[in-house]
Amino acid sequence: MALLAVGMASSAQAQDENYPNKPVTLVVAYPPGGSTDLTGRAVADQLSKKLGVPVVVENVGGAGGAIGAQKVSRAAPDGYTVLLGANNEIAINRLISSSVKYSYKDFTPIGLVASQPLVLVTSVNSGVKTVDQFLKAVKAKPGQYSYGSSGVGTSLHLAGEMAKQQAGLFLTHIPYRGVAPLTTDLYSGNIDYGVFVLSSGLPHIRSGKVVALGITEKKRSAAAPDIAPLADNSALKDMDISVWFALMAPPKLPEAVAAKLRKALAESMAEPEFRKKLEDTGSTIAPANIDMAKFLVDETAKYQKIVDFAKIKE
Repeated sequence: MALLAVGMASSAQAQDENYPNKPVTLVVAYPPGGSTDLTGRAVADQLSKKLGVPVVVENVGGAGGAIGAQKVSRAAPDGYTVLLGANNEIAINRLISSSVKYSYKDFTPIGLVASQPLVLVTSVNSGVKTVDQFLKAVKAKPGQYSYGSSGVGTSLHLAGEMAKQQAGLFLTHIPYRGVAPLTTDLYSGNIDYGVFVLSSGLPHIRSGKVVALGITEKKRSAAAPDIAPLADNSALKDMDISVWFALMAPPKLPEAVAAKLRKALAESMAEPEFRKKLEDTGSTIAPANIDMAKFLVDETAKYQKIVDFAKIKE
């Protein structure tokens, strides 16, 4: 038995050292075309070049990203199935839904890839053009105004609730089935305010169909340097929330395999072609050497406070 155990350990070590020797599946937990999918395909393309094997994107949509994320959390820890996920499926879903049985702890973090701010907008019919005017209008008529997002428990919803909590606002959340119907209602003035991912909101802002009030990250975005952070207003000085994207692997991934994936990701993120592709979509490349364990703990704690404040629970 001892010899058998030694043999099995040697075989496993050899497999780790030979990794990768076949295609890698990169799961994106949403349908094709969205910001997570675009980021995932950019990552897959570069990882394939760095690892020397095909990296194939598999879109596994459903349940706000939970189905795809859960698939990876239960996959074999061999490095051949990884997740390019956003904060919703990695950190938020578990906080709002008892049906989600995994958490961020059920993954091996490989690295943070990029983040993208959200943007608070208003209908041109509202007459509001600044954050001060927004705060004054909402406080003057508590409960009369509403804001829309792409769904309950999304980063966009949490951003709206964070603003409400910090500024002491009474503003009703209206969940939409995606950005398109929210945009239609903003154009027509059927809803007063909305939260978009910056890349989704910019075309409507640039065309003058909606008015940008501010982005939700503390720093200005290179994609829209003219839009000031909401945090520049003292009433929202702690406003800092975004959509972020991370490469995650199943739990108990051998360190040798994790190290190869981290090296390939770091090299990918240093490529000018890769950086430009993501920056053109409104994303900011993550700084190198982020402590992913601390990052995930801090982000989850931040979301938990918002979820508790807004009483979001399914």
